[in-house]
Amino acid sequence: MKIIHCFFLGAVIAATAAAQPVYETRGKDGPVFSDLPSQGRDLPSAGARELTLPPLNVGDPLPAAAPAPAAPAEAAAVVVPYQSLSVSQPANGGTVHSNTGQIAVQLAIEPALKVRDGNAIVVILDKTPLPATRNTLQFDVSAAEWQMAAVDSVEHQLQVSVIDRAGKVLITSAPVSFYVHRASRL
Repeated sequence: MKIIHCFFLGAVIAATAAAQPVYETRGKDGPVFSDLPSQGRDLPSAGARELTLPPLNVGDPLPAAAPAPAAPAEAAAVVVPYQSLSVSQPANGGTVHSNTGQIAVQLAIEPALKVRDGNAIVVILDKTPLPATRNTLQFDVSAAEWQMAAVDSVEHQLQVSVIDRAGKVLITSAPVSFYVHRASRL
């Protein structure tokens, strides 16, 4: 845009200059060009002559540059790669029997998880993200992960997110609430 403004400014200056006469006089170092026939006097200097300049070569203005196409990274950032993500197991409101805390998890995602693009699944148990990411839709939360994240209660909450290679969250499931019962000798 600045180029176009500079072009128009130059054209205006050139048009203004073209409307004024140009004089040439001989100096000791060669020709001297001026818009005055003399140096500050109303009378022309000896040897000053008015030049006849050719018409200005003014073309049509250049069309505005088209906006640059979006970079692939910007286009990818706008596109949402997943339409849905949900936890199928444990069932919302369901019960899981586990003495150690190890529980089986199954997910549903549309379209399929793009592991080759570096996407992975983050598991959030009782609002604590587990340190290990997953790249399959069926997996177990280990007893060690359970001990690290689970709250001391019968009711628990599980949620999952898909992240890209940079760690940006692409989609998050709705939280699923479930109950864990442990066997007792009673």
